[in-house]
Amino acid sequence: MGALLTGLQPDKNKTWAILSGIAASQELHEQFSSLLSSPSTFALLVGIEKESLVPVANVASTSSFSGDLRSLQSHIKPNAAVYAIIRRYDAAPKLAAVSYVPDAAPVRQKMLFASTRLTLTRELGLEHFRESLFFTTPDEFTETGFKKADAHAQLEAPLTEEERTLGEVKRAEQEAGAGTGTREIHLSKSLAMPVSEEAIAALKDMQGSRAVTMLKINPATEAIELVPESPSASTIAELSQAISSTEPRFTFYRYRHTHGGDEQSPLLFFYTCPASTGAKSIKNRMMYPLMKRAVLTIADQEAGLTVEKKFEVEETSEVTDQLVLDDLHPKPAARQGFSRPKRPGRQDMRQNVARYDLVQRLSAMIRASDPVGRSLSYAGPPT
Repeated sequence: MGALLTGLQPDKNKTWAILSGIAASQELHEQFSSLLSSPSTFALLVGIEKESLVPVANVASTSSFSGDLRSLQSHIKPNAAVYAIIRRYDAAPKLAAVSYVPDAAPVRQKMLFASTRLTLTRELGLEHFRESLFFTTPDEFTETGFKKADAHAQLEAPLTEEERTLGEVKRAEQEAGAGTGTREIHLSKSLAMPVSEEAIAALKDMQGSRAVTMLKINPATEAIELVPESPSASTIAELSQAISSTEPRFTFYRYRHTHGGDEQSPLLFFYTCPASTGAKSIKNRMMYPLMKRAVLTIADQEAGLTVEKKFEVEETSEVTDQLVLDDLHPKPAARQGFSRPKRPGRQDMRQNVARYDLVQRLSAMIRASDPVGRSLSYAGPPT
């Protein structure tokens, strides 16, 4: 059953504990102003697109509250979360903020809507909202559903807004993971990543005898899952053959080998993203790079793994012994010594002196035979 949160009043001395980094769009502000000023509108539906709160639809008022709710129900889907801002009271504050997060909604969407509820009411103005409700089924959008929510509110112990929101987030986590083998891993205050229990267990086994763990992203739920057919490759060549050549993969590999007479077993990480065409390939090339850091963080924080070397390639054929060994054990560059110029030897000095003596004798002979007195000059051997 949905929870009722009352007494929404701004408190400047409190810090908002859970924020998703999402802001209300200008279009939402404009339509919210119209809702406030126009009694002919019963509800404004709000969604989240591209990190912004955006208007989805307006629901016109009818002659009764039950009729209004029937009109609203036509917009409520069993597998998609949405916010509904409802005109419920005649006196101010007149509005109720309903966070509708069904069990069948994508896991990431559940977390996002649960953690952004405070942002919605805070940005539009807490003074306009008398209560905030949290629904999980379409049946709660009835007069009976609202009465049950009101009765439930009378039994709740007083909580701060932060405590209430945290409770909603935790409840969304539990609902998301119930029966699916998936749980949320909080990478930061505003980011949680759905990861299968099998994937986490396989990563932890890398501390022991497990040699290979391959992970993929489920495109429907955006959850990180274990590739069930992860092999036990004993060589890089076997690993290259085992990695999918058509879909991206995150692969952790315990590389047991001998180098310089020593047994070594570093943990390697490979991100492979084969080149292909089509919309699926474009989505993969957008999604997998964003998830890569999250996968490494989960391996570190949840499984206690330390990756020694990371490799990122397109084709699996690029995963070779040479690629790995050149990075793990780079060969030292050959050093060339400085070549000092040779000093003149004794033989060179003797040759220079002999040339000098020859020139002097020739010069003397020419002076003796030349009446004009021409002579040859020579500067002498170098010192």
